[in-house]
Amino acid sequence: MKKIIGIGNALVDVLAKLQDDELLEVFGLSKGGMTLIGDVEQSRIQERFASLDVERATGGSAGNTMLALANLSMQPGFIGAVGDDTTGHFFVETCSDKGITPYLVKLPQQSGIAYTFISPNGERTFATYLGAAAMMAPDNIDGSMFEGYDYLYVEGYLVQNHALILRAVELAKYMGLKICLDLASYNVVEADKEFFNLLLTEYVDIVFANEEEARAFTGATPERALEQLHELCEIAVVKLGAGGSMIMRKGEKVTVEAMPVSEVLDTTAAGDFYAAGVLYGLLHGYGLRQCAEIGSLLAGHVIQTLGTKLDAASWDEIRMEVSRITGVES
Repeated sequence: MKKIIGIGNALVDVLAKLQDDELLEVFGLSKGGMTLIGDVEQSRIQERFASLDVERATGGSAGNTMLALANLSMQPGFIGAVGDDTTGHFFVETCSDKGITPYLVKLPQQSGIAYTFISPNGERTFATYLGAAAMMAPDNIDGSMFEGYDYLYVEGYLVQNHALILRAVELAKYMGLKICLDLASYNVVEADKEFFNLLLTEYVDIVFANEEEARAFTGATPERALEQLHELCEIAVVKLGAGGSMIMRKGEKVTVEAMPVSEVLDTTAAGDFYAAGVLYGLLHGYGLRQCAEIGSLLAGHVIQTLGTKLDAASWDEIRMEVSRITGVES
């Protein structure tokens, strides 16, 4: 069985479900986007969240994807940085409990937190305090981290640290790993399009983008964006939310519908879990349609819960459905 390791911002998600979008306006947040915040904003938001009913879970885009793969018994690894505090300890313990091998650098800064504002329609908006996560340096990465792995999954939110990403992808490429990249968020892509272009052109084998991210990078419709991304990468994926997804490899294009759900509770990690499903299929050598269907399955389940904590019964159901899709007992 092939193995995968992710690298990303080691964050703990603190999730609050909103009655309306007033708080987004109070804190000047763009609905559906991700905004990086500093110490002052973090204190203000923390104070407001203290009066709300919140959930806590390990987060970060790559962390979510590795979590989903761990629940499918894939034994992934994760590279990141945390502080020596209760938030960092929670992240480390959760990784170990879930079967994720942590390669975590401990730094003196406070651990990163992603404040997640969940609108009444389930759309999520992030105010992200990176803390220690942003302080990981290129020399914290060494080749031994990639030994025994076949794929490296990189979250686009790391783009604020060009040197770190380049160190990771160059080492991984040298050691024979395939590079997977998620484009993270439309505003992140818009802010650093030139660097994303470098990554896709020189290093990336598999790229994931939602409709807005694909448009931000290519300026094209989803169908044309998929083709343009595929011109740069071996496999291109464009996610269309409730409209399903498209995946393309070696000229073969597959379109898959989204899993029908009765209620969308929270879209947090929908794209991350979708990526986990596709990667699960690729790691097992399944066809594109099977990969995309497993991705839709995982995304469909996670949007029906608050955060990323699916219960044991949900994972049992997912494993049964994966067996149905693949014809192989999981």
